Amino acid sequence: MSGLLDGMRVVDAGIWRPVPHATQMLADLGADVVKIEPPGGDPMRAFPELFADLTAHKRSVELDLKTDGGRQRAYDLVRDADVFTEGWRPGVASRLGVGYDDLRAVNPSIIYCSVSGYGQDGPLRDRPGHDLNYQALAGAIAPRHARDPGPAIPRVPVADLAAATVAAMVVCAAWARRLRTGEGEHIDVAMADVVASWVGPRDSVAVTGLPAPADGSAGYGVYRCADGVYLTLAVIAEDHFWQAVCDALELGVLGELSHLARLRRLAECDAAVRDAIARLPSGDALARLIGAGAPVAPALRPSEAAHHPQFVSREVFVTTPGGTIRTGFPARLAHHPPRA
Repeated sequence: MSGLLDGMRVVDAGIWRPVPHATQMLADLGADVVKIEPPGGDPMRAFPELFADLTAHKRSVELDLKTDGGRQRAYDLVRDADVFTEGWRPGVASRLGVGYDDLRAVNPSIIYCSVSGYGQDGPLRDRPGHDLNYQALAGAIAPRHARDPGPAIPRVPVADLAAATVAAMVVCAAWARRLRTGEGEHIDVAMADVVASWVGPRDSVAVTGLPAPADGSAGYGVYRCADGVYLTLAVIAEDHFWQAVCDALELGVLGELSHLARLRRLAECDAAVRDAIARLPSGDALARLIGAGAPVAPALRPSEAAHHPQFVSREVFVTTPGGTIRTGFPARLAHHPPRA
C-alpha cells in the first residue's frame, strides 16, 4: 500500500537524534530516505535500540565528505533528490562542500533543511550544545512552583523531538509547494527557537491577580498514594471535573467551589486532595476517580507505558521482524497507513 509521501526522495546527512527523527517520520509516511553516515558510522550506533528506531525503512551509505570522492557521491544522490537534511553547526556543511549554495548548484530545486541548536544566525549560532542546553535557555526547565528546588534534567529530549517535528512539517509544506512550482527552499530550524516558542515569553498571566497557571491549580498535579504509587490529576478550570474529584475523594462542600474560588483557596483545596489520595492505595484511588469521571492517569515508567492496553491497542509500539520493539508512527491513517 502506498504512503502519503510516496515519491519524496530524501538525502539525510544528520547524525545523533534531531534530524534522523525528522527523516524517520518522513520515511514512516513513505518517503525514500538515504542516510549518509560519516566514516565509522553515526555515533547513535552506540545505542542500538534507539538507532533502530531512527533508521527503519532507510537505506544507508558511508561517505567521507572531506574527500572529493565522498562529495561527488553526495552530489550524485542530491541530483535526484527532493530534500537534503543536515544537523551540523552553521558553516560546517559549507566547509564540507555540501552547503545550501553548493547543493543548489547541483539541484536548483532542492529543499535544504538545516537543524541546529541556535540557528544559522544570531549571537549563539556557533555555540555547541545539546537538548538540555536549548531547553534551559528557552525557560523550559525553570521550576514550575516556588517550592521546587530548582531546574532538573527532563526525561524527554523536547528540543530534539520538537525541532524534528517542526522540520518534518516544514519539509512537507515546502515539498507541496515544490510539486506545484518547482521551487526549492532553505529551511532553518533552531532547536532553542522551537522550545522557546512552545514555552512562551511570560512567567505568568497577570489578569486576575490570582495565582498564575505555573503556580498550580487545585486538583492539578502529581499525587502519592498510600502504597507509594503516583497518579496525576488534571483539573484546570472545569467545575465539573473538580466536582468529580471531590465526589470520588469525599471532600464534601469543597466540590461546590467555583474555579475562581478554588484559586483563592488554592493551598487548602490542593492539600485536601493530596491528603485524601495519600490515605488510599493506588488501585482504590484510581478506581474511585475513574468511576467519578475525573481526569486521572497513573504516572507510569516508560517500560510500563509500553505494555499499557491503551498504547498496545493504538499500536504506538510495534514489533519488528527481528523481534525488537520500536516506536511506531503516532498517528493513524485510514487509507495510506504508515510503514510498520
